Amino acid sequence: MRYEGAVYRPPSEAGSLILQAAIGCSHNRCIFCVSYLDKKFRERKMEEIVEDIDYAAAHVKGVHRVFLADGNAMVMDTAKLLAILDKLHEAFPRLERVGIYATPRDLLHKKQEELVELRQAGLNIVYLGVETGNEELLAWIRKGATRQEVSEAGRRAREAGLILSVTVINGLGGREKMAVHARDTATLINEIDPDYLGLLTLMVCQGTSLARQVQKNLFQVPEPMEILKEIEMMIEPLELSNCVFRCNHASNYLPLKGTFPRDKQRLLDTLRSVHYSGDTGVLRPEYLRGL
Repeated sequence: MRYEGAVYRPPSEAGSLILQAAIGCSHNRCIFCVSYLDKKFRERKMEEIVEDIDYAAAHVKGVHRVFLADGNAMVMDTAKLLAILDKLHEAFPRLERVGIYATPRDLLHKKQEELVELRQAGLNIVYLGVETGNEELLAWIRKGATRQEVSEAGRRAREAGLILSVTVINGLGGREKMAVHARDTATLINEIDPDYLGLLTLMVCQGTSLARQVQKNLFQVPEPMEILKEIEMMIEPLELSNCVFRCNHASNYLPLKGTFPRDKQRLLDTLRSVHYSGDTGVLRPEYLRGL
């Protein structure tokens, strides 16, 4: 298997075979993201992808899950993605799930029948970075999509029968816009009603536009206890049908998990207990946080 640079995958894909179908991120403009700054986006040639699949089939046993990297392999032409899916299922007869990162625009640029066709060909789960539901913040972070577009992208994925996992970044509004970030994001998540919801916590990485704003004191990063309060404000209005919730990413201060709506009150009670006690000893220390 050939990999170029650092390869990122969702926590839930830890046991998956990672196939780098593309290099970098075609958008690569979000002000907080350092992941692909050192990569110029390109799709890998189909011959290389096939070679990697054949190599994995010969050397890796028991492949049940595959994740298509890099940052948004969903941008690739549908015909090429279908060819990759066909090859994967041919090479791994016991393959149960294939996952992929997507931007809102990636999903919107595909016809609904294309999304259905991808699902029928074996694409099971799409990871969509929502980040925030606040219109001003989406523009400020240079997400490349409006609130309406993010909502439509998520709903279209679900309507196509794809499992949808969305991620949100706590702290993205800074100390000044914590409340509107929490409120508007909760409203957007309710509209999408995803299968999975993952919370990450903002990390300011050197080399990003956000880091330069922090250095100039134009953006104030919330304190850990303020992040917990923001998470509480975000969870409180959530009304989801059946959503697996995870706050276990390495960036988070307090690991949380549950299923909505069943565990909503328990999650709120946990957050309030820690917040009101002020016990920072239960929080992940800064040196253990990561991307």
